[in-house]
Amino acid sequence: MTQVSHQPWGEVADVGSVDLWVLQSSNVKVEVLTLGAIIRAVCCRGNNGQMEDVVLGYDDLEGYVSDKRYMGAVVGRVANRIAGGRFVVEEKEYQLEINNGPNALHGGLKGFNKAIWLATAVEDGVQLSLTSPDEDQGYPGEVKASVSYTLQGETLTAEYQASSTKTTPINLTNHSYFNLAGQVHDASNIYDHQVSISAQSYLPVDDTSIPTGEIRAVEGTPFDLRQQTVIGPRLKELPGPGFDHNFCLSGPKDPWAVRPAARVCHPASRRVLEVSTSQPGVQFYTANFLDGSITGKGGSRYGKHNSFCLETQNWPDAVNQASFPECLLRPGEEAGLDERTSYYPAKTSWVAIGKPLIHYTEKLLTA
Repeated sequence: MTQVSHQPWGEVADVGSVDLWVLQSSNVKVEVLTLGAIIRAVCCRGNNGQMEDVVLGYDDLEGYVSDKRYMGAVVGRVANRIAGGRFVVEEKEYQLEINNGPNALHGGLKGFNKAIWLATAVEDGVQLSLTSPDEDQGYPGEVKASVSYTLQGETLTAEYQASSTKTTPINLTNHSYFNLAGQVHDASNIYDHQVSISAQSYLPVDDTSIPTGEIRAVEGTPFDLRQQTVIGPRLKELPGPGFDHNFCLSGPKDPWAVRPAARVCHPASRRVLEVSTSQPGVQFYTANFLDGSITGKGGSRYGKHNSFCLETQNWPDAVNQASFPECLLRPGEEAGLDERTSYYPAKTSWVAIGKPLIHYTEKLLTA
């Protein structure tokens, strides 16, 4: 049985009040903010039996208000990058704000991560809803979006839905930074973590991190993470600063289904995180651009490679790449063969426990 509670957590000037929601099961505690639908904390036990936080973040509201790294937030309307911040929909060209080199990233300067969402209790969790007006950050159509976080035992699930009054690209994800060693007040690197990703291919990128259009097989490359791989040594094999790439979980014509995506374990603490999702991709990011300038929980300075993100998503820049999975949300559509283009249901689950991991994941996928 999950206990759900909430309390005021502060006020954002000219925006509104922020609440903290707490989801508590016997072995996991999750904290969620109405600002940005942020997952503020995920606390679970390691081999020492102590409940420890495994996600990066801040001690106070001001940290999240000024945050530029999307700590724990839902990002949108479109997660990841859009080349040049430009796209054409129904013969009309749209120009977005540029906020990442020459590109648009994670919805713009004031994306979903900076909005206060309306929260409502649901069974075992909380649903957060947001209305994004027409032309918000340059995107067409009024979009009504929601994310429901539910905690059942050791499984935390995020279910996203959205509808629009005009055809618009949509790609929602959560941007939590994990370090399974716990004690993120003093987070060290993740070089001893082990990762596997259930992908046969990945997307190479140009020097601005936009996919080149090639879908390349992982076999024979440092991106082959199909077997459990220690992160530290593998990072040394990469030509760039670290992983920041989309791994392809399904193809453009594959049916909507929840699939295993990734598994990360930390042998010293025996914590394991397994991710399953209905999204066609997952961005594996090894915090390459954290540089010690951010003061996080407990005064900790968050540095390069001290955490990882598994951003379940559609493929980056899909609105400009015809061979990528469909990312357009159209008005008035009914659920059809490809539900991702109707009212946009997407589902992602995280499990953060020890030995019973596989049992709970299989139970989730076959329920």
